[in-house]
Amino acid sequence: MIRSEYRRNGEIFPDTPWPEGMRRVALAVEYNGGAFHGFQTQRSGVVTVQQSLEQALSAVAAEPITLVCAGRTDAAVHATGQIVHFDTLAQRPMKAWIQGTRAHLPHGISVRWAQEVPPGFHARFSARSRTYRYLISDRPSYCALLHDQVTWSRHTLAVDKMRRAAEALVGEHDFTSFRASQCQAKSPVRRIEHLHIVRRGELIVLEIKANAFLHHMVRNIVGVLMSVGAGHAPESWAAEVLAARDRTSGGITARPFGLYLVAVDYARHWALPGLVPGPLFLSDPVGGLLE
Repeated sequence: MIRSEYRRNGEIFPDTPWPEGMRRVALAVEYNGGAFHGFQTQRSGVVTVQQSLEQALSAVAAEPITLVCAGRTDAAVHATGQIVHFDTLAQRPMKAWIQGTRAHLPHGISVRWAQEVPPGFHARFSARSRTYRYLISDRPSYCALLHDQVTWSRHTLAVDKMRRAAEALVGEHDFTSFRASQCQAKSPVRRIEHLHIVRRGELIVLEIKANAFLHHMVRNIVGVLMSVGAGHAPESWAAEVLAARDRTSGGITARPFGLYLVAVDYARHWALPGLVPGPLFLSDPVGGLLE
């Protein structure tokens, strides 16, 4: 018997014997956040990604399923590589968690792969880093077809200025100035591993990888960098906001529509499948993260 935390029927059983026949399954999930009130199930009964996934998986398993995710996304935020895990006594082939859920899921959610993992794997706590992409269009006219997929800027943005401003944010810092007032994290210190900004045709793609993120951290960083790119603030402003350690010193919070959770990094020994980060309409010739 292996001793490990598992969840069944919504209850958590920490450090208890692993039941005979119990399996832990990891999934990679893609979703359009525009149709959902965030990832996490809410007491108000609004439709969320977690609620929809759990209902679909429960139908396939013929038993209640409770999910754990790598990162809880807000309303209207998308994902191409969200990782979740669940525990089940149901004996199903891995393709059942992909193809079998299709009939029970709304059009805005898709399971990209499924893999059985050891009981020591945890979608959240085993993750070493997370990568988000934020997509901006600064073309003269509003993007009607991608209205909830990208954020539109009324101003042409100077990408070079945004890049130079972003350099001050890379590394380990106190990101108090970039956390939401309702953020519940115990520490505001996070480590940004890279922050790339590139132009892809009519799109500007900001990619940020960190060990973890504070609530609204990416959107608040984007808000500052967009102001710099539009010429409303000097390049030094990002460093000044960071040093202030005061949320009121920052700019507006960027809208959620262009934000995607595209990758979650785990140690190689878990042997999880890889994915092209996406989103699908973003041309990325190297098929990997931006450099």
